[in-house]
Amino acid sequence: MKLLNTEIKNKVLQSMMKIIDKQRANIIAANKEDLESFTKDDRALYDRLIVDDAKINGMINAIEEVKNQEDPVNQIISSTTLNSGLKIENKSAPFGTIMIIYESRPDVTIEAAVLAFKANNKILLKGGKEAINSNLILEKCWHQALEENNLSKDWIKLLHLKREETQEFLKNPPEKIDLIVPRGGERLIKFVKDHATCAVLISGRGNNFLYVSKNADWLKSVKVIINAKTDKISGCNALDKVLIDKNIPEYEKKVKELKTILNKLDVDLVVDEKISKLLPNENKILSQSIWYEEFLAMKLLIAEVDNEDNAIDMINKFSGGHSASIITENKIQAEKFMQQVDSAAVYHNASTRFTDGGQMGVGAELAISTDKLHHRGPLGLKQLVTNKYYVFGDGHIRTNI
Repeated sequence: MKLLNTEIKNKVLQSMMKIIDKQRANIIAANKEDLESFTKDDRALYDRLIVDDAKINGMINAIEEVKNQEDPVNQIISSTTLNSGLKIENKSAPFGTIMIIYESRPDVTIEAAVLAFKANNKILLKGGKEAINSNLILEKCWHQALEENNLSKDWIKLLHLKREETQEFLKNPPEKIDLIVPRGGERLIKFVKDHATCAVLISGRGNNFLYVSKNADWLKSVKVIINAKTDKISGCNALDKVLIDKNIPEYEKKVKELKTILNKLDVDLVVDEKISKLLPNENKILSQSIWYEEFLAMKLLIAEVDNEDNAIDMINKFSGGHSASIITENKIQAEKFMQQVDSAAVYHNASTRFTDGGQMGVGAELAISTDKLHHRGPLGLKQLVTNKYYVFGDGHIRTNI
């Protein structure tokens, strides 16, 4: 793949910022068509679909952030010269062609493309049908920015494929695809893994847990739980499950207080058998499958645990490996929890809502990876490259000694 110099890539991004700003009214009008066609049955999906002035400002800021970041391509990772005189350099290199499959969020059409392009990758965008008008006009903006700088529109392409066509595309792609990133629920991820013939990097479900230790500051606990649950229910970093240590002082009083506060905020509660004895009017767990669910709604499961080990085991069994938090004033206990919980991001006395590229200092993100290869957590610009060895010799040959 031809490597573009940083200057030309940044010129494309500068053009894109101006074009989006100029097309602001048209983008919002196109998005209005999508919103009017949406049934609103899925509130989280609807919230992700909305594009307003604030969302467009966010798109522009995301492009500017990436433009100002160091070019991640062709950077020397390591360099060594062997006793034989053979010089070996390991450098960062583009993946090649990345495909991303996502639902609802038109801003992904901006963030995914800007990251892939700055990292010198081509990107194929497969957005959901619910955002078709929004995505079409954003693709048009990208193509204008590329053409203004004498580059092919093929760098950034929106795919118009139905489910059956997508399946065939994954099995027999018309061009080489190096990496696929599915952003969505379990069904989408399984669909892609079942049919793809190249590497798949999973941006998995949230289903995030928070453990309130016996050593927790209760006011901190309530503050963090409220933020993690209610700040943005459509976020994959929103809170789904709260595990409360039965040994916390004034346990019964605190559980009832939390229930009252959450009810006032219109959060629907589901409780386990033990918590049900304290909160008899709340919905009880009817099926074990709920432990695996990502709610994406004003809904929270509260359960009792015996201790930290019990909490760690439950989180590692049921969570999506996205984010988990412990509330405790005991630093040794926090360190144990953070080391042993198997999640992309682990928190001490903080909301899970910070698992986000912008919040973590990464900038725009392609997705939140719950895979362990090649990267875990927010996929930013630096994570959209692979590596390549450059070996320099002078007639060197290998001999068996």
